Amino acid sequence: MKGIPHFKEEHCAPALNLEMKKILDLQAPIMSLQSVLEDLLVATSDGLLHLIHWEGMTNGRKAINLSTVPFSVDLQSSRVGSFLGFADVHIKDMEYCATLDGFAVVFNDGKVGFITPVSSRFTAEQLHGVWPQDVIDGTCVAVNNKYRLMAFGCASGSVQVYTIDNTTGAMLLSHKLELTAKQYPDIWNKTGAVKLIRWSPDNSAVIVTWEYGGLSLWSVFGAQLICTLGGDFASDGTKKEPLKIHSMSWGAEGYHLWVISEFGSQHTEIESDLRSIVKQPSILLFQFIKSVLTVNPCMSNQEQVLLQGEDRLYLNCGEASQTQNSKSSSARADHMPSRGKNPFADGGLESQGLSTLLGHRHWHVVQISSTYLESNWPIRFSAIDKLGQNIAVAGKFGFAHYSLLTKKWKLFGNITQEQNMIVTGGLAWWNDFMVLACYNLSDRQEELRIYLRTSNLDNAFAHVTKAPVETLLLSVFRDMVVVFRADCSICLYSIERKFDGSNTSASVQVLQEVSMSRYIPHPFLVVSVTLTSVSTENGITLKMPQQARDAESIMLNLAGQLIMMQRDRSGPQIREKDSNPNQRKFLPFCPPVVLAQSVENVWTTCRANKQKRHLLEALWLSCGGAGMKVWLPLFPRDHRKPHSFLSQRIMLPFHINIYPLAVLFEDALVLGAVNDTLLYDSLYTRNSAREQLEVLFPFCVVERTSQIYLHHILRQLLVRNLGEQALLLAQSCAALPYFPHVLELMLHEVLEEEATSREPIPDPLLPTVAKFITEFPLFLQTVVHCARKTEYALWNYLFAAVGNPKDLFEECLMAQDLDTAASYLIILQNMEVPAVSRQHATLLFNTALEQGKWDLCRHMIRFLKAIGSGESETPPSTPTAQEPSSSGGFEFFRNRSISLSQSAENVPPGKFSLQKTLSMPSGPSGKRWSRDSDCAENMYIDMMLWRHARRLLEDVRLKDLGCFAAQLGFELISWLCKERTRAARVDNFVVALKRLHKDFLWPLPIIPASSLSSPFKNGRCRTVGEQLLKSQSADPFITPEMDAGISNIQRSQSWLSNIGPTHRDTDIASSPGPQMQDAFLSPLSNKGDECSIGSATDLTESSSMVDGDWTVVDENFSTLSLTQSELEHISMELASKGPHKSQVQLRYLLHIFMEAGCLDWCVVIGLILRESSVVSQILSIAQSSEMDGEMLQNIKTGLHAPFLNIIKPQLQKLSEITEEQVQPDTFQPVTMGKTPEQTSPRAEENRGSSSRASISQSETGSNSVVSRKEEDTTQADEEEPFQDGAYDCSVS
Repeated sequence: MKGIPHFKEEHCAPALNLEMKKILDLQAPIMSLQSVLEDLLVATSDGLLHLIHWEGMTNGRKAINLSTVPFSVDLQSSRVGSFLGFADVHIKDMEYCATLDGFAVVFNDGKVGFITPVSSRFTAEQLHGVWPQDVIDGTCVAVNNKYRLMAFGCASGSVQVYTIDNTTGAMLLSHKLELTAKQYPDIWNKTGAVKLIRWSPDNSAVIVTWEYGGLSLWSVFGAQLICTLGGDFASDGTKKEPLKIHSMSWGAEGYHLWVISEFGSQHTEIESDLRSIVKQPSILLFQFIKSVLTVNPCMSNQEQVLLQGEDRLYLNCGEASQTQNSKSSSARADHMPSRGKNPFADGGLESQGLSTLLGHRHWHVVQISSTYLESNWPIRFSAIDKLGQNIAVAGKFGFAHYSLLTKKWKLFGNITQEQNMIVTGGLAWWNDFMVLACYNLSDRQEELRIYLRTSNLDNAFAHVTKAPVETLLLSVFRDMVVVFRADCSICLYSIERKFDGSNTSASVQVLQEVSMSRYIPHPFLVVSVTLTSVSTENGITLKMPQQARDAESIMLNLAGQLIMMQRDRSGPQIREKDSNPNQRKFLPFCPPVVLAQSVENVWTTCRANKQKRHLLEALWLSCGGAGMKVWLPLFPRDHRKPHSFLSQRIMLPFHINIYPLAVLFEDALVLGAVNDTLLYDSLYTRNSAREQLEVLFPFCVVERTSQIYLHHILRQLLVRNLGEQALLLAQSCAALPYFPHVLELMLHEVLEEEATSREPIPDPLLPTVAKFITEFPLFLQTVVHCARKTEYALWNYLFAAVGNPKDLFEECLMAQDLDTAASYLIILQNMEVPAVSRQHATLLFNTALEQGKWDLCRHMIRFLKAIGSGESETPPSTPTAQEPSSSGGFEFFRNRSISLSQSAENVPPGKFSLQKTLSMPSGPSGKRWSRDSDCAENMYIDMMLWRHARRLLEDVRLKDLGCFAAQLGFELISWLCKERTRAARVDNFVVALKRLHKDFLWPLPIIPASSLSSPFKNGRCRTVGEQLLKSQSADPFITPEMDAGISNIQRSQSWLSNIGPTHRDTDIASSPGPQMQDAFLSPLSNKGDECSIGSATDLTESSSMVDGDWTVVDENFSTLSLTQSELEHISMELASKGPHKSQVQLRYLLHIFMEAGCLDWCVVIGLILRESSVVSQILSIAQSSEMDGEMLQNIKTGLHAPFLNIIKPQLQKLSEITEEQVQPDTFQPVTMGKTPEQTSPRAEENRGSSSRASISQSETGSNSVVSRKEEDTTQADEEEPFQDGAYDCSVS
């Protein structure tokens, strides 16, 4: 086979020339061919093994008859092994294993074995075979040289993987690759015999196919990554026939799998005229992506997941804006164009979010520079830096790097330099530098090179260190580089940054060399080498502080065996200060210790965190099908001296559902990737029969995934009676967002296992777990969430361990955790008699009413009804959101202008919304009043509601009463009618006023200082301006035709802007029109609702509007020559209103009390709103209807007695001032009307004068209270004119 020279420059495939050298006749069909170094080994069907030289010569060596080779269980047997007892035995399949120096063979009768030469001579006398006793149905074999494994396919459909015991030479079963009934119930045991097994070129995965079709991919030690069976359904639900494979082979670096489909297998559904075409085999090409750990294991100390494909990289960091998905589809038949890709992850299975390392499920895809790939395909190594911002890749020659920030590749400027180096031992990042081991082709020299990322990619900027032999592996730890070489030696280098002038470079010097040739039979067997700070001592017993520890030990993965070599501290210790730092001697290493078997990957970190020492000082191992292991340090509590009998570390195994690719140490998460299949239909019609092959194969997507592992570790510690360690570990992680979920998972898993166990458990773990969870404040939620997610049959077992649900319910109530208590109610309802659950539900209902948890109250009403009527309805633990907005607007406000413009959804919880009907509540709460429901039950619920309403009224909590009525659809009017003379009376008007001001954030009246000294205070301008403002502001609320949708902001704008024209055209004082008549019905009802002193947000919302309008006011009042003091007075009046929402709520309550006839409450609310029209209206109602005399008496005594007592000292002074101030024309408009309401402007003037008079009281410090009360007094006195006109005169 000869290649044409210089083909590389032409970038095309080489032309091959095949010549026949010689023909050998072996006189029997050839069953298997194997190349063994310089020889060719041929097995024939007559039971002979022929060893032939590549030149075609037998060199006089005889063929070996298999029946003469002794076989035994191991090589140590003193007796000679038995021979294969019959003549017609021959080898059906065999493969040579270089690292074991022997052949794995499958015989035609199904037995399997391993034949090895006892000495170097390959003759019948020197061969010896070992076999396992239990395999009798072998079909094929494949060998993994790196891990020294032999995979034998069996007729049962499973693959048995054996290794050779180093001491006895016997064949030991390592693990099995088999589909389980649990995962694949429909295809288990129906796959047929194993047909082909192929290990990937990097020895990290194996692909298996069966007689009846299908493909599956497994990691070295048996973690399943992909299986095409069990999910191959068409979109119409019909099961597709799996693709049957005749032959398959991996492409370069394992990025491709070439497949020849079975002859004539897929002709079942295709018309007969096409059958002939399909009978010919087709070639399919599957594309794979693999984890960087398979080829560059030094990446295991990173927290990023990096997958490499043949022309692109997938990583789990970078911006979320990347839209490129790894979704593309399979297959290439004969000469058809490719339909894209079918990436499978060489790494295995889910994702939520902390940092950028989690986030969404899509990958950040980086396309590798096509310029670099052109001459250097395929990519062999890749690495990402600690921050996840830079990536380096190395292909056939040279290397290139990429910045995720600038999105640019950097390649060698000089192509000769690139083509002159081959990266051999991988590459790694150290800060801003790339460290790589390479072979220099021109100098024929092994080198360790360091390039700076920021400088140009050129050897001139590289730091080169020559190496004696080829470097196989390289890893960086802190400021050290560890390399493993082909002579089985490990070399440690120190690396440091150097500044010479403007140039930055790195320098490297050898620290220590360790020879491992005694322990390593073949350098190729070393999978990874890592420097780590992990040691059997856990840092407390060490002399130096834990942060400053040096590299303590070397971890070496030797064909799946994890070997640790620690520094030997038994000899004389070297003191740092004694030795010159440049000639620092390093401690020697102890002999190696085996930590674990079947290890695929190892993760450690060099970071330190005192809070999470357990997680950061642990060693994490991935063990294939056996799951993961963690080598966890054990710390004594409170830094006490550790017990001598206690180990300082413990190896804990645990299973996870995904294939781990990275470990987030502090976050207690494992990151991985999962291969998922999607349903799709062929784009081609059936008559293009070629395409049918692709349809037989599912469309695959690689997704990011993650899994919590903390609960497994806690459980393992509890099993081993290490509860104190479990508690320390859990407390260090209690701040994690998913920590409650961790506790719940642990409780749930233990409960499921123990409660469903068929045999009695001698030492149950559930009580221990329950006791452990009580150490955390989330105990009550954890238990109830676990119970709700578990079937009812297991509840008794659970509560026997955690405690009586009644006690837990009461604990929730004491802790004010009402939502959790509601969840316990459901458990009580199922486990206790109805009376008990009713009693507890009543307790919870009353507590929820007190705390204003309205959603919960609604559910409790429903729940209590369900218990009463014997229904099994249960309230959901999380309230639904639709109920608050279930009804329309007020029936009785349909033509009024009070309805809020905002809808109920915008009202925050805790404030009642006006979008409620009062007559008959709709939605779930309305069911309560339906006639056909259980009367006794309704009565019971109503009694509780009435009791609560009574309590709210007694405590003057009107705001809470409004929320309560609106949220629960409580019929407030009818209840108030009944309670008018009892609970709905006002006992203390002063307390009621104070309380309402506070609850509704309604400001007490403010008197500006300037108004006391203003020259205009008794002038006509003031009163006219005031009346004008009154008239305009009163308008909206008096005219029923006004559109209800106008917002209050619009109203306040309208009254300000109307001032101008009205004033220019008419002289208000002398010509009162119909507008004026309206004006005095409700003075100052709506000025500046938005301008609340109590609510800063309301002020800011409306401030711009007010500022804009004041300019209008200035222009319009120019004829009146309004001064600064008058403007101040008007703005003060505007500022004396509470928040808009409070005003709407007060008006709502006013209406309710008016309808129910509770006039004393109406008076109180009228006083708060400062609307004399309200009081007038009340008095007219009192006159017209047969009102209860007792209520009128209550109003009279309640209002007058306290107020008059307070203001008696001021009455004298008051009368003096009012005589000076009040001009006759002030009362002109009043005399023109005939209605009783015309007295109200007098009250307005009274307010002005009396509140000014009250300032004299301000020295005593009770100004606001007194003025408030005086104002209320003068307004309240308006009732009297109807009975006694003289009283009014005396006060004014």
